[in-house]
Amino acid sequence: MYPEKMKRKYAYMLARVGLNVQPGQTVLVEAAIEGAAFTPIFAEECYKLGAGNVVVHYLDEPNLKIASMYRDLEDVRRVEDWEELQCQKYLDEGACYIRLEGVNPALMEDLPEEQANAIFAHVDAVRNIMRKASREKHCQWCIAMIPTQEWADYILRDIPEEERLDHLWDLLLKLCYIDEDNDVVETWEEKTRVRGEKGNIIDSYHFTKLHYTASNGTDLTVELTPYSHFGMGNRQLPPNFIRHAANIPSEEICTTPEKFGTNGVVYASRPLILGGKSVENFGFRFENGKVTEVLAGEGKEMLEALVNMDENAGYLGECALVEYHSPISMSGRVYYTTLIDENASCHLALGRGLGMGSPDPKYTFNDSVIHIDFMIGTEDMHIVGTTEDGREVVVFDKGDFAI
Repeated sequence: MYPEKMKRKYAYMLARVGLNVQPGQTVLVEAAIEGAAFTPIFAEECYKLGAGNVVVHYLDEPNLKIASMYRDLEDVRRVEDWEELQCQKYLDEGACYIRLEGVNPALMEDLPEEQANAIFAHVDAVRNIMRKASREKHCQWCIAMIPTQEWADYILRDIPEEERLDHLWDLLLKLCYIDEDNDVVETWEEKTRVRGEKGNIIDSYHFTKLHYTASNGTDLTVELTPYSHFGMGNRQLPPNFIRHAANIPSEEICTTPEKFGTNGVVYASRPLILGGKSVENFGFRFENGKVTEVLAGEGKEMLEALVNMDENAGYLGECALVEYHSPISMSGRVYYTTLIDENASCHLALGRGLGMGSPDPKYTFNDSVIHIDFMIGTEDMHIVGTTEDGREVVVFDKGDFAI
């Protein structure tokens, strides 16, 4: 049994650093049903910080799987009125929200791609209610993980079965920079400061584009705008903004690229989970910003459905820089959850851009119903940035920062 003290320290970090819960504030929680034992611990830490209410909704993917096997898939995709109302009321009153993910990578392995895509479409549409609030109401939000037995059994097959769940807890807390003695608030403030400084350094070059190459065939150019800021120094924050950590763990610095400025081919370096199914060994060809070809064998149908979710789903909304030799990558594990795997690798995201869009009509930030990260970083990734005056600067060499 993993020590209660450490679970509680993790819960406190999520409530205090992740959400920064304010006195009297309502906390909306989406929690994986497999991790239900952790949710009351997290709720109590929120109440200790002064939360007025903690409202928990459980994501029950095993029942969604059964529903997709028997119901019309359009019905599976549809968000019911009550699903929207149960969230929107609290968000309108100033709630913050957190997603506590628990992973069962084997759950959907035997499900046809069409049914898995319907499940993804439904879950993502419900989450869009929260995402819209984070953009328009500037509420705090956070995505974090709950260790589950199913997840531990899938990724830790080299560990004795009875030790897997505790080992997964150890791994996760290490990746989140939590140990028995440290002050997690101070630790994360320092991490945030260092990442912000790196982002400001990149912004100081005023790059107009980044050119990614790797030995796996990636040869991609992503155009940036004068408003594509990696650091916080140039970002205009709203007056009601409450500082929080949106992803835990996190190693990335990221920005929104020009919607119509991506060209070339890029290949994924880690699996992508869609509708509970793992898609591996895939890539995309871009022309003038848009995916024109999905490069995949198994999983191609799901990826094609993804880039056609709406008219903008096939354009990029994010490019993020993460060193290959980061703690998550060096752990030697593939975690089969985008939250962790994206922080082991440079990544891109299809769909919606970050923030509210470009303030200058000369530039376009993408908008879409989806925002799906996929990992592209490799040990030999090379990235060259071009500045406003035409200089070329090596940003990444052999997978890590060169500036």
